Amino acid sequence: MERVVIIGLGGIGSILCDKVSRFINFKNDQETSITLVDGDYFEEKNFERQEFFSLGNKASVKAAELRSRYEKIGYNDVPYFVDETTLPKIVEEGDTVFLAVDNHKTRKLVSDYARNLKDITIISGGNDLIDGNVQIYVRKGGEDLTPSLTDYHPEIENPEDKLPNEMSCEELQNSEPQLFFTNLGVATIMCWSYYNIKNNDLTNSEIYFDINKMRAHSTFREPKTKK
Repeated sequence: MERVVIIGLGGIGSILCDKVSRFINFKNDQETSITLVDGDYFEEKNFERQEFFSLGNKASVKAAELRSRYEKIGYNDVPYFVDETTLPKIVEEGDTVFLAVDNHKTRKLVSDYARNLKDITIISGGNDLIDGNVQIYVRKGGEDLTPSLTDYHPEIENPEDKLPNEMSCEELQNSEPQLFFTNLGVATIMCWSYYNIKNNDLTNSEIYFDINKMRAHSTFREPKTKK
């Protein structure tokens, strides 16, 4: 059974979960479950850049919506944020994790946890207003095949921000402005990455894109564990 976990259902994740579900439902012969994770609530002000059809907790609302469309997939909704206590209850050996969060502390938390597992795939995407990047972390048999999320990113290794559940309501409301097209770009490249990994193609470990420059470029770096 394939287990997919999508952490973060905001601008990127709300788009991504439908596209991944569509691919799995119609192309994947393997029994699959998708776990949606987010402690935040969808509000009317988010309509311009997030894909939801009703208000409420993002994980619960999105799971109900997707269940009605993709009958071959089993959906689980986790209506809270990940932290050191909850993460081990959500992510298991062999999972594919789509990390669509907007803070480095959560990225480091998930990356560090993954290093204690033998088999795990993480596809992490993030963006500013007009550009963004996607990181691919694959670990098989206790060996890093691609760099962890922290290997070449000191801003993730030493995050200066907070986990969402450490933030006040005011801090959660004061998010940076985002553009739907940029969120869509990140979600699309995360889907490309998932397809390549499914076909055992690890040519790329990180992809950068800029919608103003109308380009995307990829790179592969050796994991620091191999240096």
